[in-house]
Amino acid sequence: MKLEFELIPDGCWYSNLRTVLTQGQWDLVRKDAYARAGGRCMICGAVTRLEAHERWSYDTARGIQKLEDVIAVCRDCHAVIHIGRTQLKGDERAAAEHFMRVNGVDYATYRKSLGEANELHRERNRVAEWTLDLSWLRRFAPKDR
Repeated sequence: MKLEFELIPDGCWYSNLRTVLTQGQWDLVRKDAYARAGGRCMICGAVTRLEAHERWSYDTARGIQKLEDVIAVCRDCHAVIHIGRTQLKGDERAAAEHFMRVNGVDYATYRKSLGEANELHRERNRVAEWTLDLSWLRRFAPKDR
């Protein structure tokens, strides 16, 4: 599917780039994502105001939360990606419709995908403590002259 849920393990909720980078560093990273997007959501292709989204992988065996990419997404795709937050805000209906439209699926598939994401979330929550791997950011390190 083009658009998927990315439920963050509870212990990682505040482990994001905005908490570890300076504002200037974060601006460099997010503007890179916007430039790569060419003015379009990198998931659904919408031409609209974009938001930076951090893509993480989780190694449950070693307890490593690894930054894989920062992409530019529209607000609607971002609401789907962070469906837990969206549900808490009471905006799930619009997010469900967007998920179904982007992926070309029905409501039953939406519910099945959400159930699978929740199961993965439960599995990741079994990890007591996560180590942050930000090696992806090396691409922004100044080059030696």
